[in-house]
Amino acid sequence: MSVAVEGNKVKVHYTGTFDDGETFDSSQGQDPLEFEVGGGQVIPGFEKAVVGMKVGESKKVKIPETDAYGSHNPEKVIESSLAQFEEGMTPEVGQQFQTEMDDGQSVLLTIVEVDGDKVIMDANHPMAGKDLNFEIELLEIV
Repeated sequence: MSVAVEGNKVKVHYTGTFDDGETFDSSQGQDPLEFEVGGGQVIPGFEKAVVGMKVGESKKVKIPETDAYGSHNPEKVIESSLAQFEEGMTPEVGQQFQTEMDDGQSVLLTIVEVDGDKVIMDANHPMAGKDLNFEIELLEIV
């Protein structure tokens, strides 16, 4: 029986949870996730977990933050002022928006604090700094 190796296109079902058991994503009840192993389409730890799996096999893996979305980088927490926002916009904690950085790269910012005229935004991925747990079932090597 063949096993998944780098370069294979695979289809998997998965459920992702945080350490407290909260589910953050799942393909159950939907089309399976299809990706090329080693193609950089999913987080590195997920790719590594699929390598060596046989069709029909299921496994549970814990992916450390370094193989997921990386560590939380305090340098990506930005302080701004209300004057930087469009007139009539009221920034609120949890709001997200895309912006372009000085280097031309597009980044997702999340407002994490509003204090008077001060607005604190975080450009880290929302799951940066978190270990992730996955239950993965290899359905098919395409």
